[in-house]
Amino acid sequence: MFFPIGDTQVEGGFKPYVSYALIAVNVALFLYEVTLNAEECQAFLFEYGTIPAEISRGIDTHTLFTSMFLHGGWMHLIGNMLFLWVFADNIEAIIGNTMFLFFYLAGGLMGSAAHILLDTGSMIPSIGASGAISAVMGAYLVMFPKSKIKVFILFFTTFMPALIFLLLWFGQQLLSGLGDLTPQATESAGVAWWAHIGGFVYGVILGFLFRPRVNQHNYHRLKQLA
Repeated sequence: MFFPIGDTQVEGGFKPYVSYALIAVNVALFLYEVTLNAEECQAFLFEYGTIPAEISRGIDTHTLFTSMFLHGGWMHLIGNMLFLWVFADNIEAIIGNTMFLFFYLAGGLMGSAAHILLDTGSMIPSIGASGAISAVMGAYLVMFPKSKIKVFILFFTTFMPALIFLLLWFGQQLLSGLGDLTPQATESAGVAWWAHIGGFVYGVILGFLFRPRVNQHNYHRLKQLA
């Protein structure tokens, strides 16, 4: 098991206020969730989580947005927020606050779309920021492939090229997603692998559109230092 705890930062003093705000909203809503008893929490997640069977019939489409800010447990929240903290700031520094917000939300929608298309009859609510964060990671792969990711593995830390880390991560999601399509698979695993895959692919595509901005940023940065 390995997970990221840091990366090479974009220079220039940019503050990723949208990334900070997204983390704050996710944490605040989860803290609200833990104040609810079991029945209230279940009702809350069914009300605001994305249920594929309902979305397929055009019902409760607002949950495509609300579900992005809900989580099913502390580890779900901490894992997602850690990945958002590590990867989002560099993207936001390059494309700007407003564009990053739209990109993030669209990534969540693309992730939900992939999940729904592969499981249209499911009545289990899908929650979490994973689709949107996967989009951020996909864009990061294209925009900063040579960046160094500080990775915690077992009991020590090391640095890994972003290209390697993200391809390994995506490969794991793809294998798990394909496994979910087998007749033996059940919904009990509780992980929307195809939301991760859909968000990541969307992020890669947008990453190619954003990539020229990285060179522009580096050019302006060098001019300031000259």
